Amino acid sequence: MHGYVSRLIEKELGRALARSPAVAILGPRQSGKTTAARESLKKIPSVYLDLQNRVDRNKLTEPELFFDAYRDKLICLDEIQLLPDFFSTLRSEIDNDRRPGRFLILGSASRDLIKQSSESLAGRIAYLDLTPFLIQEVSGLVPWTDLWLRGGFPESTLAANPTDSFDWRLDFIRTFMERDIPALGFAIPVPVIERLWLLLAHYHGQTINYHKLAAAADISIPTLKKYLAILEQTYMIRLLPPAASNLKKRLIKSPKVYLRDSGILHTLLDIEAYDSLLANPVAGASWEGFVIENIVARYDKWRPSYLRTSNGAEIDLVLERAGQLHLFECKLSKAPKPSRGFYSLVETIQPASAHVIAPVDEPYEIKKGVVVRPLEQLGKFGIKP
Repeated sequence: MHGYVSRLIEKELGRALARSPAVAILGPRQSGKTTAARESLKKIPSVYLDLQNRVDRNKLTEPELFFDAYRDKLICLDEIQLLPDFFSTLRSEIDNDRRPGRFLILGSASRDLIKQSSESLAGRIAYLDLTPFLIQEVSGLVPWTDLWLRGGFPESTLAANPTDSFDWRLDFIRTFMERDIPALGFAIPVPVIERLWLLLAHYHGQTINYHKLAAAADISIPTLKKYLAILEQTYMIRLLPPAASNLKKRLIKSPKVYLRDSGILHTLLDIEAYDSLLANPVAGASWEGFVIENIVARYDKWRPSYLRTSNGAEIDLVLERAGQLHLFECKLSKAPKPSRGFYSLVETIQPASAHVIAPVDEPYEIKKGVVVRPLEQLGKFGIKP
């Protein structure tokens, strides 16, 4: 399974290593970065250091000697956020020898990692984001219903049974709050982040009312925005911005918030079984977030947003690039019925394409220019990645 997934990023990684001295694969903890990298590096002369391992970390005590010893190999540094000051050393080494494909850096997103690498390795590094499993990566291997319920973290998706999957996610949430956030340099009391994360699960798919959310979390609005930024940087939430539109309509200006992994969302809401998910009021919003994550990851060069007018007409997802627009509506129904407001906006905007993503078996045109599609056929939407 992991080898299969790594082949999906192998081409992109190969291109990045061919053009840049350093490549960083960033993503949430436990998303499969190490597995994917080690599978890809089997074909490349390389040396791997796990910086969580004290012995490996000590090998970099005299980095110039280590670099000289392995100058003919790609050096892979895992969990680089544990050595944030190391980027200046990498910069000096790369400036002395700017051959492409010298370093592969793996790390969980962090303020220090992003800040240090951006400042010290500008023009010397390429970035790749590795998300948890997407629907195309496990198509034919894991039912999409399991992926939606369990989320895309490999240990959760591939667990032997639903109970093991749910327990793994409970452990992940606890470890993230108690260990990962402090390790990344953020000082947030566990009860506060726990309360906020649970509130965000209930807000999933809604536009943010900062005053209301801050009051519910018992924190100030500036503190709320700071904590939301941290959860966004660590890949736990997505703040989907409102579309910048020339429509002559009053538009909602606040972002919408989604928990990026559907399995984490369901765990926070204590949803353990598929039948329970379908019966829960959050099911529609959960489906919407699941669809949006898969589409945004697949078309990562497009700018994502949503569109909602003051009278309630809405487009769940807008992808924009070079003036071209593609519109998406998410419906958890075998017989989806988009609203009149959706059709009105499609007619006004005249996008390159308009899609209704629903759990259907085959695509079909529901109205001229609007196609109902299953999410599994994501690569056949006619949109350039």
